[in-house]
Amino acid sequence: MRSVVEARGLQRRFGQQQALAGVDLQLEAGSVLGLIGPNGAGKTTLLRSLLGLTRCEGELTVLGVDPRRDHARLMQDACFIADTAVLPRWMRVGELLDYTAGVHPRFNRAHAVHLLAGTEVGLRRRIGELSKGMTVQLHLALVMAIDARLLILDEPTLGLDILFRKQFFEQLLNDYFDEERTIIISTHQVEEVENILTHVMFMNRGRGLLCDSMLALEERYVELRAVGEAATRAAGIPHLGQRPLLGGKALIYEDVNRELLAPLGDLRTPALADLFVAKVAEDNGHE
Repeated sequence: MRSVVEARGLQRRFGQQQALAGVDLQLEAGSVLGLIGPNGAGKTTLLRSLLGLTRCEGELTVLGVDPRRDHARLMQDACFIADTAVLPRWMRVGELLDYTAGVHPRFNRAHAVHLLAGTEVGLRRRIGELSKGMTVQLHLALVMAIDARLLILDEPTLGLDILFRKQFFEQLLNDYFDEERTIIISTHQVEEVENILTHVMFMNRGRGLLCDSMLALEERYVELRAVGEAATRAAGIPHLGQRPLLGGKALIYEDVNRELLAPLGDLRTPALADLFVAKVAEDNGHE
């Protein structure tokens, strides 16, 4: 597989704040990476650095180019959707499609019209009249009609209701993603993207706490649900984190002999959100 992102030791400081503190990332074509972290963890700074929108130190190659030196060339094959993205409110939808076709040689207007046909975003509607959900649908149609090799999404569904969020990710997978394209998603709705991810990266305080494939996480981490005396015994085995359950505990272990845990209760793959909370708590405890 071709490497899409190769980053090593990325550093970025804003005054006294270390936004990126030695971040490493390698991602191949056909991946869907979930970028998970609390507010201020450095997620947006990392995404903007990958696109050459924010300067950073370190080794960085995206789609074969250094975005700090060749941003224009990179953006021929990469697209970015941010929660703060603004479309021209005075334009009608059809006018925006015409404008995009005039400035981007790879934009397929007919495909954008086809994508919008399944929504309530009519071509004669003014963008300023659209709801936030419809605006996101329009932006996604524009991006997918450009046929970019790399799509970076920074909290793309923030503020949308659950129906629009579900439709967004379904359309993303059905109409855009394939083994030649790569998606990076930063989101707080971990549960909604967990099942579409091939890779995940946890960030906290500008550092990457974990970066691996979902398959590797299933092999490395396990959750034990135990009750009564078994829960007490399980808590005595070194674990990454725990949370209470009715009459017992759910404990997450890393690189543990599962045969040791099996007699104590039910073993399962931990939810991504629970694993994230445990890793951040571990990191914060090392201050």
